Amino acid sequence: MTDLHELYRDLHSNPELSLHEFRTAGVLADALRPLGFDVTTEVGGTGVVGVLRNGDGPIVMLRADIDALPVEEKTGLPYASTVRATNADGEDVPVAHACGHDMHATCLIGAAERLARTREEWAGTLLVVFQPAEELGSGARAMVADGLFERFGKPEVVLAQHVSPLPAGMIAYGSGPLMAASDSVRVTLFGRGGHGSAPETAVDPVLMAAHVVVRLQGIVAREIAPSERAVVTVGRLQAGTKENVIPETAEIGVNIRSFNEHIGGIVRAAVERIARAEAAASGAPREPEFDWYDGTPVLVSDPDATTTTMAAFAEHFGKHNLIPGAVVNASEDVGVFGTAAGIPTVFWFLGGTDFSTREPGQPVAMNHSPEYAPDIEPTLTTGVDALVVAARTWLG
Repeated sequence: MTDLHELYRDLHSNPELSLHEFRTAGVLADALRPLGFDVTTEVGGTGVVGVLRNGDGPIVMLRADIDALPVEEKTGLPYASTVRATNADGEDVPVAHACGHDMHATCLIGAAERLARTREEWAGTLLVVFQPAEELGSGARAMVADGLFERFGKPEVVLAQHVSPLPAGMIAYGSGPLMAASDSVRVTLFGRGGHGSAPETAVDPVLMAAHVVVRLQGIVAREIAPSERAVVTVGRLQAGTKENVIPETAEIGVNIRSFNEHIGGIVRAAVERIARAEAAASGAPREPEFDWYDGTPVLVSDPDATTTTMAAFAEHFGKHNLIPGAVVNASEDVGVFGTAAGIPTVFWFLGGTDFSTREPGQPVAMNHSPEYAPDIEPTLTTGVDALVVAARTWLG
């Protein structure tokens, strides 16, 4: 049987950026083939699909994401990543599995192996999908566009999980809208360059950008009803090359989270309105440019399908290990699969922190932090069990 601990440590030590998961895909495909799966690689770029047919019955899809982040790992683990890579902008960046996708992939291999070895207990077709580029919000769309369901069959349900800093061994879930939609925009502000000693001869895009950043923080506070959820984050502001040169342009990177299209539309329009107004107030020689990208829809965990799956979890794990009502502002593109196929998606959060090994009051790192890495056990065992129980709930 696959040494899942070894597989996890290998994936953790060798992370790859979105759309460059070549080694990862090869390792996962090699782990699937001995189990009897028909394995196809390069689906939607670097995606891997395994199909295990086991008589008449429904098709059930299990999905895991496989890409890593441009983050320098600071966990201090003996298997910590020291990988560096070149990003899409040609920059040398550190790479780490700071979101737990290595755990997702390992759990799916473990579940695939267990289901393959117990074929006498179920019937149907198991479709396991290792999806690239989740962090870009584009991987699920790419696999669908590459004919995922036409080539491998349309499943009855999509099942997936995400590790989080909840207590290990516990599962959190929600019914209905579960994770936010995400929209990102690159705003380019145009000024007129000049000497730092003579600002009156220039139009300063840095000052313009500073005013835009401050004003953007008022959108949620003053334009969105308190009963609604939305987040506006400015994660990047870049301008200039030297302290005594007023540059010609400034760029702002903005990310928006919302839970319905109406609120998302209000926020998107407000971002553009504010940037244009500040540019006009500054006497900019031209209006700003807006490059919208990385759109991810709201993730909805189908209420009926979630109820069915969580009933099986309650029986297996015990109700005391389930946390209902989870809703988070982060985003996930797994819902694209269910929407494209017109089938339900069931999604849950897997606890990944063993608090018994931590000192009282010791901070717990969140996903995307340089210090984040789930505790291997009991996280891995729980994650494998969850996928197997969920799959068996829907297979014949």
